[in-house]
Order: sequence, then C-alpha cells, then structure tokens
Amino acid sequence: MPKKIFSVFFAFLLSFLCVYTPIKASAFEVTGFEITAEAGMLASLDTGELLYENNIDKKVYPASITKIMTVILMLESDKYDPEGKITMTKEALDLVLGTGSAVSLFKEGDEFTQLDLVYLVLLSSFGDCSYLASIYYGGSVENFVDMMNAKAQELGLAGTSYANPVGLHDENNYTTVRDIYNLTLYALENETFKEICETKRYTMTASLSGKRTLTTTNFLQDNNTNYYYPYAHGVKTGYTDEAGRCLVSTASNNGYNYICILMKCPVSKTKRYEFAESADLYRWAFKNFSFKEVATSNEPVCEMPVELSLDTDFVPLYFKEPFVSVLPNAADDSTIVIKNHLNQESTEAPIEKGQVLGYAEVIYAEKVIGKVDLVAGNSVKPSKMLTVFKYIKLFFTSVYMKIFLLIIALIILIFICMCIKLNYSKIKKRKVKYIPYKGENKHAK
Repeated sequence: MPKKIFSVFFAFLLSFLCVYTPIKASAFEVTGFEITAEAGMLASLDTGELLYENNIDKKVYPASITKIMTVILMLESDKYDPEGKITMTKEALDLVLGTGSAVSLFKEGDEFTQLDLVYLVLLSSFGDCSYLASIYYGGSVENFVDMMNAKAQELGLAGTSYANPVGLHDENNYTTVRDIYNLTLYALENETFKEICETKRYTMTASLSGKRTLTTTNFLQDNNTNYYYPYAHGVKTGYTDEAGRCLVSTASNNGYNYICILMKCPVSKTKRYEFAESADLYRWAFKNFSFKEVATSNEPVCEMPVELSLDTDFVPLYFKEPFVSVLPNAADDSTIVIKNHLNQESTEAPIEKGQVLGYAEVIYAEKVIGKVDLVAGNSVKPSKMLTVFKYIKLFFTSVYMKIFLLIIALIILIFICMCIKLNYSKIKKRKVKYIPYKGENKHAK
C-alpha cells in the first residue's frame, strides 16, 4: 500500500477507536470454525467493513450490555465529577436484593469517588452500583430509565428499549446487534470510557470497606484465564438466563482494529463460548484480511459531457478520496468492480474543480462494499456567447413565452374572425335588390 494511504489511517490508529464508522454490508463466510451465538457480528473499526454477521437486526436481550448506556449517561451528566464523593444508599442496596445481579458487598454509608463508581459499573458490572448511579444522576431510577431511552432515540437506536439500568431481564429491555455496535462506537469516543474498557485491574478505596481491587469480567483481557487473547480490549460482558452469554469486545493488531459482538451464546459449565468464539473471529480476520487500495484519487475514473464551453467537451471525474477496504487477501483487481453513477447525463459550465458530479459504487463478490463521490478533476469556464444563446433559447421556449404567443395567436384569431364577420355583413348588404310594392302603379307620374 502506498505511504499516502497509510497516512490516512495514521491519526485514527493513534487514537484507537474514537471515530464512528458506519457498517458496510459486505459480510463473508467464516471458515474453519463455527459460531454458536444466536446473533453477532465482526466489523472493521478502520473502514466499517462487516466481515461476519448473523441476525444483526434481530431483537435480543442485552443483560449487562445495558450498562454501556448507563455509563454513557453517568459520564455525560453535569453532576459527574471524577473526584467527587458518592455514598452507597440503602435504597440502592434494597433494589438489587433477590434479583440475581452481581453485587459489590459495600455497606450503606460506604463512600468512594464517582470515578470509582464508573469502574464498579463498567469493569465489575455490579447491579447495586448501577442503581446507585441511576438514582444519583437521574434523581430516580424511573427518570434515569427515561433518560436512557431518550439517549437511545437521539442516537438512532430504533431497535432498543430500556426498562432498568442494570440489564435485569425484562420484556421491555431489549436491543439489536446493530444498535449495540452504534452505541459502542459512540461510547468509545469518550476517553474515560475507553480507558476503563482497556483496564484489567483497578484498585479503589471505600471509606468503610477499605481498599479493593476490581478485576475485568472480560476473560479475553485477563491473562490469568484460559481465554486470554493478547490483542483484545473491553468492552462489556453480560449474562442472564434469557439473554445467554453476551460479549462486546475490540481487538487491535498490526494496525488493524476490529469490534466483535456475540449475543446469546450457549451457557456451559465447561466452556465460555463468547470468549472462545470472539478470539476465533479475531484470529480469522487478522489472518485472512488486509487493507486494499481499490482506487486512488490520482487517476480519472470516467468523463462527463460538458455544455456551454468552447474549451472542452468533457470533464474528467476522479474519486474524491482514495478508497481503501478490508478485503480477503486473495482479492485482486479482477474481482473488484467499480460502477459509476453520474448525477446527470451532462453538465454545464461553469464547473469548479472538486465539484461533486456523481458517485461510484465499489462492488466485491456482487456486494456493494462502499461508495465514493466522483468530483471534477479541473475547472471549466463557460463561453459567454453560448451562454447568451442558451438564455435566448430558454426565453423563446419558456412557459411565459408560450403563454404570450398563445395570447397573441388568440388576439389574431379574434381579429380575423371580426374581419370576416364585418366583410360578410357588407357583402350581404350589397346583394339586397329593390322589389316594388305589389299595388304600386308603374305608369304614375
């Protein structure tokens, strides 16, 4: 790949996962292993390519994946102060009793920082801490849930509904893989959220309970587990009987960045499918896919006819920017098709260099993997003479001219009709003969 193409990604790779990238539907068939998750996806965070997908718009229960939204609202709240203190309440402790949610074992009155609370919710996934956050930042659990649903609507998460801030099973607490993808990309733009996701262990101090070390629930990040995968980062785990095992994670290696979402993996005492299959997908992607420069912005793609110019009859069209895609290593130029779509059959001068005049679809394996604007390669000045002729032609072919000519034609027609009628009256008058009265004496003197 040319150095210029790598430079396009350089800023992104330094900041890792902080730019929202829409999904491009170009999934491929996974080979060498099976995915047991009921719904899931693997996508490139660099280009938005969808390498694997299954039921990404199907309704699923998110379990503790819900806490991604909970933490977003915490970090975006006007009340959030990382060094500010917050105290565990009896209300929060009572709300989690009997729910089966993981609990922190803090006591009523235990005090810690708000940053600690974010770690407790996101890293350790404690239900009582999630309720504490919802009450503090929302005023009440009910109001906080309303805030969660309002934020989902703001982000365009059409397949998502929240019923609680913990992820406890509820028929009205559901989402889709597509929505989780978009929500996660949004969350990763927040540096605090991203830093916590990448944390394996965090030590905090509570006023009554003393020091405590929190450990990530994502076994891909924990080198003390059999599922450790060195290139993996957060984001969130989840589990309920109805939701199954769930995992949202990311991985980076050799300049490539991916996000994997697996929902409703089987529950087993001997295997954690969500971790094993996420790692399998990452290995498959890192091994079999690479960046490919499909087209540069240095060579013309096609031409568009130009009118009103004496200098040229055509303007060359270029890709607005180089198009780089994550494709199978075996893909070559013969398997990639560029289909041009011009805004119109021809365009008129003046034309400015860089002016968008259409777009091109990039097609691989009969699937559209991307779209790029086509822009004018140079400016074209109009001819004054041709422009004058154009407006003269437009004037005589305009609706107003047609109406004017119709009125003139009607006036002429009326005039002709009146002339005919007048002439007919005169002719008729000349043809009238004098007929003597019957009793009149012709010899009278």
